[in-house]
Amino acid sequence: MFVIITYDVAEKRVNKVCKKLKEYLTWTQNSVFEGEISKSLLMKCMYELEMIIDKEEDSIYLYEVGNPKNIKKRVFGQEKNFDELFL
Repeated sequence: MFVIITYDVAEKRVNKVCKKLKEYLTWTQNSVFEGEISKSLLMKCMYELEMIIDKEEDSIYLYEVGNPKNIKKRVFGQEKNFDELFL
């Protein structure tokens, strides 16, 4: 499946969340990751994120797309891929 994950977490946890998501998905913008992932890996990723965040303070949004052919992505301006910028 194709997923998009966005997050808003306290500054002291941002790097941990970003690092964890990089293990599973592509970093496309600040606080935004996307990509193909299996259900089992997604469950593992989300569990690991739940161990990092403070549920009283932080937010993670998960958008699941069952059929990636049903999603149309348009980029206005410069398309960024942070993974490529920092490798």
